[in-house]
Amino acid sequence: MSTTELVRDTPAPPAPAGPDRRNRWYRIRPNLWHLFLIPFCLLWVYPFIWMISAAFKSPSEMLLGGLSLIPDDWTFDNFDRAWTTAKFGDYTINTITFSITVVLLVLLTSATAGYALSRPDLPGKKVIVGILIATMFIPHGYTIIPVFLLINDLGLNNGLLGAALAQAGPVLVVPILLFMGFFAGIPRDLEDAARVDGAGYVRTFLRVMLPLSRPVIGTVTLLNFITAWNSFFIPLVFTLGAPELRTLGVGMFSFFGQEGTDWTGLAAGACISTVPIVIVFLFLQRTFVEGIAGAVKT
Repeated sequence: MSTTELVRDTPAPPAPAGPDRRNRWYRIRPNLWHLFLIPFCLLWVYPFIWMISAAFKSPSEMLLGGLSLIPDDWTFDNFDRAWTTAKFGDYTINTITFSITVVLLVLLTSATAGYALSRPDLPGKKVIVGILIATMFIPHGYTIIPVFLLINDLGLNNGLLGAALAQAGPVLVVPILLFMGFFAGIPRDLEDAARVDGAGYVRTFLRVMLPLSRPVIGTVTLLNFITAWNSFFIPLVFTLGAPELRTLGVGMFSFFGQEGTDWTGLAAGACISTVPIVIVFLFLQRTFVEGIAGAVKT
C-alpha cells in the first residue's frame, strides 16, 4: 500500500468545537446559575415579605391565615397604631438624629486617626494598630459599665448625644483601618506638592486627602448609619430615664404587653423601621462596594 493510499484511508480526527458552541455555553451558564439560585433567594426574602404582608392584615387573619402573603382585607390601622399610639413618629425622628450624630462622630474621628496612622514614620504605629485590632475582640457587654460611668460623669446620660458617643466609640476600629489603608496607597507626591504651595498639615488633609477618600467616606457612612439605625442595646441603656428619646429599635417594646402582644402592630413597626434603611442601602450599595474595593486594593 502506498503512502498516498494510507493517508487517504486514515479517518480524519473530529473537528474541535467551534467558537460558536463555546460562546453559546458561556451565554447559557449564567442563566442556569440564576435558575439554581432563585429558590434560595425566595427562601431568603420570604420572612421579610411576610412581615410586610402581616402589617396589612388584621390580627385574626395574621394568626389564622397561615403562610399566605396576600391579605384578604387590606388595612392600614396597624401603621396608624404604630405611628401614633406606639409613638413611632417620635422614635423615627430620634433614630434619624441618633444615627446622623453617630456617623458624624465616626467620620471625624476615624478619618483623622486613619490619616495619622497611614504615615509610615509614625512612632509606635504597629503598637497602636495592634491595640485597635485587639479591642475588636472585647464584647460590648464587658465595657458598658465604664462607658456608662464616663457618659454619666460628663452629664450626658439620658440624652441622644451621650448615646451617640457610647455607640460611636466601639465601632471606630474598622473605619480607622479603612481610612488608613486608603490614605497609605495615595502617593506622597500629592502631599509634597501641597506643602510646596504653602498648605500645612491640616489644610493638606482637608483640601487634598479627604476629597480623594469619598468612596471610603461613603462606605463608612453607610455601615455606621445602618448599625446605628438598628442599634438596640446602647440606646436602651442610655435612654432608660428618658423614654421619649427612645429609638425605633427600643420602641419595639411598646407592642409587648403583660396580657398579650400586638403582632400586627409589631409587623407595621418593623416595616417602618426596616424599609427606609433597605432603600438607603439600595441607593448607596455601589458606593459601598467601591469603598471596600478601594481600601482592600490599597
